[in-house]
Amino acid sequence: MGMPPLRSAHGSTLLLLLALLVGSQAVSAQTTQKQYRLIKEGDAPFTLTLLDAPVRQPGEHEVLVRVHAVSLNRRDVMIAKGFYPIGANKSLVPLSDGAGEIAAIGGNVTRFKVGDRVAAIFFQKWLEGRPAADVGASAMGGSIDGMLSQYVTLHEDGLVAVPGHLSYEEAATLPCAAVTAWNALITRGHMQTGDNVLLLGTGGVSIFGLQFAAAAGAKPIITSSSDEKLERAKSLGAVATINYRTTPEWDKAVRDVTHGVGAHQVLEVGGQGTLAKSIASMGGGGHVAIIGGLAGFGGDIPAVSLVGRSISVSGIFVGSRADFETMNAFITEHKLRPIVDKVFEFKNAQAAYDYMDTGNHFGKLVIRL
Repeated sequence: MGMPPLRSAHGSTLLLLLALLVGSQAVSAQTTQKQYRLIKEGDAPFTLTLLDAPVRQPGEHEVLVRVHAVSLNRRDVMIAKGFYPIGANKSLVPLSDGAGEIAAIGGNVTRFKVGDRVAAIFFQKWLEGRPAADVGASAMGGSIDGMLSQYVTLHEDGLVAVPGHLSYEEAATLPCAAVTAWNALITRGHMQTGDNVLLLGTGGVSIFGLQFAAAAGAKPIITSSSDEKLERAKSLGAVATINYRTTPEWDKAVRDVTHGVGAHQVLEVGGQGTLAKSIASMGGGGHVAIIGGLAGFGGDIPAVSLVGRSISVSGIFVGSRADFETMNAFITEHKLRPIVDKVFEFKNAQAAYDYMDTGNHFGKLVIRL
């Protein structure tokens, strides 16, 4: 529809001001979108379903994000299978990790403008410091709707700017796995140059840990059952690799390759099946970050070993927005690029889940929207 003719300078000024005001808010004409939801009916498993959904326009301090890429974590597969607690929720937009651009902003938004490239933070209410009691209720793709949607509307505080040298596919890998590795090694672990850093497996958290450790001048040691994956890890800076299938006493191997010193940092993703050996591989004053339980949770922690060697143990569940922003500065400084194993198209989201479930990936799996 054409604009009516301007009849006076005064009218022209008013129209110009109105146009600028509307433009500054970038009111979106988009009202519908494609969106995936995990839907559970009765006692049946969750079903990943593609639906038409409305686009909620941003309110006060909110922004509308056009999502360009999302990535998967082991947690996402566990949620879909019903192995991860999300309460009584029977309909959920999955995935915590995603990146896109600001398509529209609501009133009084100060942190971002239209066109900015952003990623959502995992816990929408964990901005800095220690997590408050209500942080868990703000977990994307679990407690609240996540990112597997063409558009998402979020509070401006729940987003960070992404490093300028990264693609949307690369930026989408950061919110969970990268922040978890950063929190484990830097915020809680206080990793130092020269530290021996033990990384279990070649999933997203471990590969980010490898990249951070190598960039910081530490000495990454990584385990896997695949010699091919171990060779890839060497190309990323691993100073030693251990095949835990052919070397079942890999804790002793860690001590051997460190000339008896042991590991100063461990990213423990195995849980019950690996924790005892992780602790046995450690040297004095080391730090073990308990991140996951691929081999199951539980088991006894040998308190005598911890006390006798002054070993500290931290439970790590991602991190804060402040962790994310500090990490992004490090990624920018060192020009690090996340390792993306495979990119799936939006229509093939289920295939991405299926591939994640095989455990064959090296690094991260991404879905492009």
